[in-house]
Amino acid sequence: MTTVVRGSSDTLTRDALTVLQPGFIGTTAPDWLLRQIGEGLSAVGLFGRNIATPEQLTALTAQLRAERDDVLVAIDEEGGDVTRLEVRDGSSFPGNYALGTVDDTGLTHDVAYELGRRLAACGVDLNWAPSADVNSNPDNPVIGVRAFGADARLVARHTVAYVEGMQAAGVAACVKHFPGHGDTNVDSHHAMPRIDVGLETLRARDLPPFREAIAAGPKAVMSAHILLPALDPERPATLSPQILTGLLREELGFDGLIITDGIEMQAIASTYGIARGSVLAIAAGVDAICVGGGLAGEETVLELRDALVAAVRNGDLPEERLADAAARVRALADWTRRARTAGPQDGAGIASDIGLVAARRAVQVTAGELPYEPVTAAPHVASFAPVANIAVGAETPWGVAPELAQLLPGTTADTYTEGAVETTALVSEVLAKATDRRIVAVVRDAHRHAWMAAALDALIEARPDTVVVEMGVNRAQPRGALHIATHGAARVCGRAAAEVITGRGTGA
Repeated sequence: MTTVVRGSSDTLTRDALTVLQPGFIGTTAPDWLLRQIGEGLSAVGLFGRNIATPEQLTALTAQLRAERDDVLVAIDEEGGDVTRLEVRDGSSFPGNYALGTVDDTGLTHDVAYELGRRLAACGVDLNWAPSADVNSNPDNPVIGVRAFGADARLVARHTVAYVEGMQAAGVAACVKHFPGHGDTNVDSHHAMPRIDVGLETLRARDLPPFREAIAAGPKAVMSAHILLPALDPERPATLSPQILTGLLREELGFDGLIITDGIEMQAIASTYGIARGSVLAIAAGVDAICVGGGLAGEETVLELRDALVAAVRNGDLPEERLADAAARVRALADWTRRARTAGPQDGAGIASDIGLVAARRAVQVTAGELPYEPVTAAPHVASFAPVANIAVGAETPWGVAPELAQLLPGTTADTYTEGAVETTALVSEVLAKATDRRIVAVVRDAHRHAWMAAALDALIEARPDTVVVEMGVNRAQPRGALHIATHGAARVCGRAAAEVITGRGTGA
């Protein structure tokens, strides 16, 4: 069936471009991107590959706005383990799990404000954060420390505080991943997760943080690529009218921008394809398509633009729905432009090192059976590293070795991964490299990795004075001469742990 499209094709094409939020490669804007901004592209997504220094980022955003002053510049900057602003060094801010552990909403507000202030200073005005997921499944491979915790009420109050802090700094917050990614054991970057729980459970456990956050006025909500049969037995949330229009718009009353998670993620791409997935998403109620880290060229932008235009022309997508989506993008762009002009609201009293302050407060220390003697000479650090999920990325350094080396010059370090060597040989290698020095063993989600737990147990049996630092979800039984849980692997979390190891901090 062919429909008659009202208005000019130029308007239709511009609307199709307006709803896309693509990434690109490089630390300056490529010609194709500037050309598409001139044609109507209204948003750009930034990733670690686009950022070298704050000064470079500021120049990049100025370059984009020289082409169009109301272009939305978005970033996936959660702080903690997921950082783009400090992708090469590790974040100056702890992530959600650390903040939820402290459970001081004023602190969460202040951390979000300072992070937002730094983003705004570089010209970024839309942050795809915070995560409002309730990490109810401790084996979740992609959420984990990105969530404030496993309790819906705790997650709700900190999500609200984060939204308010971020937006007070003039940066639009985007609450994700609606209607909740916390009970999954599959990473939607790789496949389609499915949550088989009843509607009553979803309403009591997963929806409260979104409901309360929406009341606080976030400018955007990001959809999850997950299947929830209790809400829609056929389509994942990103493509579901029942979930996006029925639940999010009509029941919860959200009237801001709905953004997809990365449309190239395999949960959508391998099931529907990115072009059809984008059309179905807009038809379901989405307003903006995030074209994330995996696809970063003009060819993809043109493919999605043309798919949306064709869908309107052949009747698969109502023109009014695309126009409404584009209007919401422009409304957010208008808000961010006014926010840039106004500047951040009063942040007096918020220390510039608030991230380190928060990381120190998040540390939890469990003493072993014998009195602990602080490490005063250069130790050997053995880090047991899981495979990083795509959201976190493998390029961001983590651990305690660099921070210990600053306090105790001469500190040495090695990193071990699953399967690299069997447990007995691994422990023998650690002992040989440590010689008579103290050993600091660093783990990340030890409860999810049997090889890691086995190596840790064998190492402690051989050297009971080993210090253990857990930088992931703190579920495993504390062990070692001293067990330090940082509740995240940001650089400041490593610093806080190093201070405790050396006797220069007490933890919380």
